[in-house]
Amino acid sequence: MTLNDVVIHVDEALDEAGRRGLEDRLRDTAGVIAPRFNERTPHLVVVAYDADRIHAHDLLDCVRRHGCNGQLIGGFGL
Repeated sequence: MTLNDVVIHVDEALDEAGRRGLEDRLRDTAGVIAPRFNERTPHLVVVAYDADRIHAHDLLDCVRRHGCNGQLIGGFGL
């Protein structure tokens, strides 16, 4: 297992339920270990993932399939 983190900027202003829904969708993706928003930075989701199973761009695709626009802005394994 190769553990990496990536930061994804979500363009939409999601409420708490929207953020939890996106975290759940990411968490259900094979290779994702821990997605998390921070109350102080509600447009940024940090995703811990296994780079041997999934790539950062795939995580961004998951965000987009959830109906959100976003960009990869930092992390490892980009």
